[in-house]
Amino acid sequence: MSTYSDKKSYRVTLKEFGTLCKHPSGETYGYTRIPENVFDRLEQFILEHRTGGGESEALELLTLSSRRGAGRLINAKSYVGVIVLADGSQIEILPKLYVRDEEGSEAQTKRTFLHMLRTIGEIPSKAFGKVGLGTDKSSILDIFIRMFIEEAHILVKRGLKSDYREREGNERFYRGKLQVAQHIRHNAFHRERFYIRYDEFSVDRPENRLIKATLEKLIRITRGSGVRKDLYTLLNAFEGIPASADVAQDWSRVSSDRSMQEYKTLLAWCRVFLDDRSFTPFGGSDQVYALLFPMEKVFERYVAVLLQRKLTPEGVEVSTQDLSHKLFQTPARFQLRPDIVLRSLSGVIVMDTKWKLLDGRRPDYGISQGDMYQAYAYGKKYGAEKVYLIYPQSSAFMADQNRRITYDSGDGVTVEVVMLDLGLRQECVEELVQLVRELSGAADGYRAGN
Repeated sequence: MSTYSDKKSYRVTLKEFGTLCKHPSGETYGYTRIPENVFDRLEQFILEHRTGGGESEALELLTLSSRRGAGRLINAKSYVGVIVLADGSQIEILPKLYVRDEEGSEAQTKRTFLHMLRTIGEIPSKAFGKVGLGTDKSSILDIFIRMFIEEAHILVKRGLKSDYREREGNERFYRGKLQVAQHIRHNAFHRERFYIRYDEFSVDRPENRLIKATLEKLIRITRGSGVRKDLYTLLNAFEGIPASADVAQDWSRVSSDRSMQEYKTLLAWCRVFLDDRSFTPFGGSDQVYALLFPMEKVFERYVAVLLQRKLTPEGVEVSTQDLSHKLFQTPARFQLRPDIVLRSLSGVIVMDTKWKLLDGRRPDYGISQGDMYQAYAYGKKYGAEKVYLIYPQSSAFMADQNRRITYDSGDGVTVEVVMLDLGLRQECVEELVQLVRELSGAADGYRAGN
């Protein structure tokens, strides 16, 4: 946990499923204490979005509780990212990841998490550059904004692109095509004017309007003096260009021409900040923004992408959220949906990702009975050579890295538990890939022998 504050705003960093409190007594229970005014703002945000009908988005992100001796509490869930309050205060939530070096663990966690996001395409895929990525004083939001600023500086230095834009008006000069009917109506007593329609070569084009809208939005949100200074400097370069008044319409008009490739990464960042599904605005007494990612989905997609990169060139078909089978055929009910299914000439392998840290001190390491029932059903219905349950690496198992947790049903289903060291980046799946290769090789050898 880390905190940072200045005269205008406050930032606190905690891990997913962490708990915030405002009373000093809460720290004795291991909770993260934040200033009372920040706690109250965040609590008000949750309460305002709990009163609406149906399932509340705010409650999906945070929950309220209390404990005797600690007072009211705010509990994070398995969403990772940042919540920005109206005064610029940030609640940053990081994933629970195993890190080899506890010193600088927060920076390592950010680097790993951002690498995962970039791999699955949630943030623009480009080198992180010189933005101070992963430093303890930079929140995830600050890093994202810095990456946007870096791309914008590059574009401004190269020069903004212009395009022909159709204009119509009553002018003192003549160009283009005279609009006769409007000219007669407007200029019966103004022979010095011409009502014309013409094309003007201008920087007022959809791409530039979207960038300016992003700049103005980020200025409203961020409170960091250095970041705001850079944003205002960039804003000056867009003087004379209006901010997008209709974001959806401007996105539909963005050019895919090769000459606009210089805009590609910057516009991808604009999508992150302008898309309400990503950088979500919440109404209420105060404007609150949330840029949060569900770690279960991030982990699932990350593993799938890495396996596709490694195994597809070897002739293995990698499918996600497979819908090939239902649990019952008559009637056809209860759809099975394993996270990852591998198909090759050797057979089928089913994988399910579980965003949970296993613990060797708990019965069956904390693997739930429901997960095992599900894995057994996958093995039976898919006729799988093996079912893998994939978890992130836990420090509790690092002393014995070669341990394999295997369950054999006795009637044809084998479930193997594999833990991935996410700190190894794309190499984290190498052991899993090797297991798949060995299994495929054994199956091929058996067929050849027959």
